[in-house]
Amino acid sequence: MALDIRTIDDTDLTSWVTAMRTGFLVPAEPTKEEVEVRGAGMELARTQGAFDAGRCVATFRSHPQRLTAPGGAQLAVNAITNVTVSPTHRRRGVLSRMMARDLAAAKERGDAAATLVAAEYPIYGRFGFGPATTATRWEVHIARSGFDGRYAGPACGGRVDFADGATVREHGPGLHERLRAARHGVVDRTERWWRFATGDLPSPMGWKEPFHVLYRSPEGRVDGLLTYDVEEQWTAMQPENKANVRDLVAVSPAAERALWHFLLSVDWITAVATRDRAPDDLLPLLLPDPRAARLTSQADHLWLRPLDVPALLAARTYAAEGSLVLEVTDPDGYAAGRYLLDAGPEGAACTTTSRDADLTLGAGALASLYLGDESAVRLAAAGLVTEERPGAAARADLLLRTPLRPWCPDVF
Repeated sequence: MALDIRTIDDTDLTSWVTAMRTGFLVPAEPTKEEVEVRGAGMELARTQGAFDAGRCVATFRSHPQRLTAPGGAQLAVNAITNVTVSPTHRRRGVLSRMMARDLAAAKERGDAAATLVAAEYPIYGRFGFGPATTATRWEVHIARSGFDGRYAGPACGGRVDFADGATVREHGPGLHERLRAARHGVVDRTERWWRFATGDLPSPMGWKEPFHVLYRSPEGRVDGLLTYDVEEQWTAMQPENKANVRDLVAVSPAAERALWHFLLSVDWITAVATRDRAPDDLLPLLLPDPRAARLTSQADHLWLRPLDVPALLAARTYAAEGSLVLEVTDPDGYAAGRYLLDAGPEGAACTTTSRDADLTLGAGALASLYLGDESAVRLAAAGLVTEERPGAAARADLLLRTPLRPWCPDVF
């Protein structure tokens, strides 16, 4: 029987959530509560399912998102998530059909790009996506860090205080928006996100109550938030507890130093593990012995798919004045064309052109360059960018690279 790929409705939710769990190797049937909680956060008009004899065998959905470009511009993008195909129905073009429907709708809406966090690297390049940010995870062995454990409050002034979930919901959204305005690669967080993060909504993934800590500047402004939980373990009457950092949002170096110093000084904690931090995070440099911060993972994180190249390139700022002609290839057509970029620190203009190209590259390579994390010279050496004029890759790097590397702290 031919597969029926379509937008779902309320009557499909249980079957859809069951298929998603199967795709993510979670065998148990979803509870009624899980289906209701997930359904409340989904735009059904942007949610697809593939059905075989009435049974959902593949899932796909998207939602609106705001992405910060270099320079602070807020881009409207199409965030893709919950992509699964049941093992019984792979290699039949199901994902390709769902992706084509979704990208066509995003292009028609005027979204500048699509985003996702890839569970597996090889899947999404064929759809025009490229890795645009890198995420790093650290584990700090506190005994080796060189910190004096006799903590007496932030050395830089201000104060740290424990907070409950309601207080975090009051201060967290505004704090994150300040971070998002200043750090490219960061995406927005909805009210629903904050409710899940503070236990105000039941999480489909289970819940363990964390500790929340706020940093207030000497002027009383909330400039930082730390959320962590603890894995408790004692050996021979000695504590060997690990703190797992779920979230650390800081909008000033003073706040970041104060929150790390606080956590690394908590009694009975002997190790601290992070989730996805920026690859140029301050953490190792804050330790008297940076080697105490062991790198446990460094990998691609946010992937980007250009849909409107002039809108993307004109939205960001650039490190220097200059122009560049890019020939972008895209079998699906969304990003294909030859574009003249006139760029500078104050902004840019991007238009189609008939001038000879300086660089030729695919949509995925452009995605990797866009937020400033990748080098055109490096991609050219790997054969992923073609330099049509000598020195064009180096000129692209001069324009596109950013002093801070882009960072997306969230999985969506």
